[in-house]
Amino acid sequence: MVEMFPLKSADAAYGKIRGMLSTLGDPFTRIISPKEYQSFRIGSDGNLQGIGLFITVEPKTGHLVVLSCVEGSPAARAGIHDGDELIEINGQRLDGVDSEAAAQRLRGKAGTSVTVKLHRGNGSGSGSSIKEVKLPRELIRLSPISSTVIPHRTPDGRLTKTGYVKLSTFSQTAATEMKNTIHEMENLGVQSYILDLRNNPGGLVKVGLDVAKIWLDGNETLVNTVDRDGHMSPINMANGHALTHDPLVVLVNEGSASASEILAGALHDNGRAILVGHKTFGKGKIQSITELHDGSALFVTVAKYLSPALHDIDQVGITPDVQCTTEMLNSPKETLKGKSSVSSLEADSCIMVAEHELDIQESKGTAS
Repeated sequence: MVEMFPLKSADAAYGKIRGMLSTLGDPFTRIISPKEYQSFRIGSDGNLQGIGLFITVEPKTGHLVVLSCVEGSPAARAGIHDGDELIEINGQRLDGVDSEAAAQRLRGKAGTSVTVKLHRGNGSGSGSSIKEVKLPRELIRLSPISSTVIPHRTPDGRLTKTGYVKLSTFSQTAATEMKNTIHEMENLGVQSYILDLRNNPGGLVKVGLDVAKIWLDGNETLVNTVDRDGHMSPINMANGHALTHDPLVVLVNEGSASASEILAGALHDNGRAILVGHKTFGKGKIQSITELHDGSALFVTVAKYLSPALHDIDQVGITPDVQCTTEMLNSPKETLKGKSSVSSLEADSCIMVAEHELDIQESKGTAS
């Protein structure tokens, strides 16, 4: 007879389950707490209920500061600015509180409100001010895409337009927003594209495949899945019609994982895009997700992926066609207004390499 010892807390139960799962030897088969699962859902749904504030800890001071506000959100309407320091939430001081814990306090049901106290330093030397403001919580939609048109001069002196599209995560709206962005850019007369997947950790794999279909024609294989018995099944398009046939470069790095690697592999192996950057992360496994009754979630690996040309992605990654220079400047900081600053992009060496590759593609006559 097996003796049962009741566990004293949920944390103790999670610890026991983690111990059991660790015997499988797969880091991606795991249990996550209700709080962690809520954050995961925000990333995949692209929606959160809150005030639209992104915060970070300033390394030098340890203070919580505003990184940015979502355009049109309660925080933006209240005049909260990048760099404002967060002092209190609902009258509680934030000394020693990390950014995730503070973000949890700011989130809450749409229709409720939260009071924040902020400190704004004044760069012009005329002192600083403390501001307290009560903000309504609303449903905030997070856009996974930012884009801009980069003017580009070709080697023969013509001025052309390159469409730069940064995809930060594969949330539910990503494919629809990508379609809308490409339509807008085609109307603006864009002649080539740079799709930036750097530091995109993945998300919903189906959305990654839907994004691949935007760029591909015909009945191409997008990815191959291999189950635990070693049976391989291709996932193919059916009668696809690309929105554009303009030359395309995809930027990747060691932070590009999972759905990013599947998308990069689909576009590269089907001859649609040149890959520029650094070798990708190497997560080519697929998990099924089961939500448990207490709001936690169990992620179980059920298959792995091979690219269309049968390259193993898992623990290998994808090596780009062209590396960026090692004296690469920092990637441009993401602006949440849906536009990326052209000047910071033009100072990014990977963008320069990408534009050079687009010039080579055009001179070979691959554009149609």
